[in-house]
Amino acid sequence: MGKPFYLTTTLPYVNAPPHIGFALEIVQADIIARYRRLLGDDVFFNTGTDEHGLKIYRKAQEASEDTQAYVDEYAEKFRALKSTLNVSDVHFVRTTDPHHKVAAQTFWQRCLEKGDIYKKTYKGLYCVGDELFVTEKDLIDGKCPNHPEERPIEIEEENYFFRFSKYQEPLLELYNSKPEFVIPQSRFNEIKKFVKRGVEDFSVSRLKEKMPWGVSVPNDEKHVMYVWFDALINYISTLGWPEDEKTFERYWGTTENPNAIQFAGKDQIRQQAAMWQAMLLSAGLPTSKQILIHGFIMSGGQKMSKSVGNVIDPIILVKEYGADALRYYLARHIHPFEDSDFTMERFKEIYNAHLANGLGNLVSRVMKMAVMHVEGPLQLSTEDRKLEQPFLDLMEHLEMNKALDLVWERIGWCDAYIQKEEPFRLASSNKEEEQMRAKNIIAELLRHLFQIAVHLEPFMPETAMKVKRYVTEHKVPDMSLFPRKE
Repeated sequence: MGKPFYLTTTLPYVNAPPHIGFALEIVQADIIARYRRLLGDDVFFNTGTDEHGLKIYRKAQEASEDTQAYVDEYAEKFRALKSTLNVSDVHFVRTTDPHHKVAAQTFWQRCLEKGDIYKKTYKGLYCVGDELFVTEKDLIDGKCPNHPEERPIEIEEENYFFRFSKYQEPLLELYNSKPEFVIPQSRFNEIKKFVKRGVEDFSVSRLKEKMPWGVSVPNDEKHVMYVWFDALINYISTLGWPEDEKTFERYWGTTENPNAIQFAGKDQIRQQAAMWQAMLLSAGLPTSKQILIHGFIMSGGQKMSKSVGNVIDPIILVKEYGADALRYYLARHIHPFEDSDFTMERFKEIYNAHLANGLGNLVSRVMKMAVMHVEGPLQLSTEDRKLEQPFLDLMEHLEMNKALDLVWERIGWCDAYIQKEEPFRLASSNKEEEQMRAKNIIAELLRHLFQIAVHLEPFMPETAMKVKRYVTEHKVPDMSLFPRKE
């Protein structure tokens, strides 16, 4: 068994169908999971659905549906995204799972026994979109910057609170001891500034009579857990915590050797890099190893929004272009850490140029020449099956886009090599030395083709498998890997 490697996405809310933003996160995570498996690691890859909270409760009421039936329906849509996007072996956790609820209550009890949970009456502004209490300084023109379409609601009630303020210094010590705890550095600087300014205790419960949809607070049936407190615990409940200590320690790690890597969007840095870490410290559990923060996908320079009408459905895209085409675009043409634009015009242009006319055309040309002029199949060496060091270096730094740049540089080199050497012409020559030269050139191209497939495996698994099969079986593709779109 290889070295343990734990990787998790955030859990999307099930108040709407899957969108391209979450497709980005799960594809990025899956690329890393597949890459680590190629290196021989024992990967535990986690995703799932976040199913509690006021936002979901309201959506179910609007639809006149039982809340559990409502979340069951949407959870299956997110579970189906695994096959739609060709995501590899992944553990799928739901926050309505019975075991998760028990884990959340055990976690609560630990924090309570530590003296970090207490009850008080509170009055504040609550953003339903973020499921977070906000302050006036967080708002722009009285509205949450993440959800400008609705004003936060004022809530006054008796809640349980978590002593977040107690963990300001421990969090700063954590950040100082781990210079790459949050990537990219700009987001790490952001969370350090937030904590240095001083953190306030946050609400961890809601009154059940006002918001009944949540995990019950232990020994107090009048309250349910605040959705963020409950949802964050999925990262360890999926490992069988608290009962399965062996699995938990193997994959999550220890205080001395933490192992958990988390993917999250830039709107969740406070919850993932500060609130969750303080909760882990309170419960006496190891903190995360690293948190990777990606940007938003924009469309035509605007944040995607149903009201604007620029939302892109990944399921529709995959039906027309295939999962690998979308995975390729998200990996190479969406920046790993910054906001990036996505329009259908640009996607189609890239698809035709890089996949149909680029990779697809190269595979077809080389395999036709190979079958016509070279006795096969090609004998591959151990070196032909290895990932090259420049690629490995980029992947270790999570620069997926640059790693794919290397692959497309090789594709470009192959095209230029064919253009320069004209092996198809040499193979038709009456001169034996020119025929032999053609065979050597084609054999070299076949090795490059196989190497391209090896390096594409984490990104475009179906395409990589097909190209490997064409080379090893000495076979011309039945049809284009990527039919051109008009």
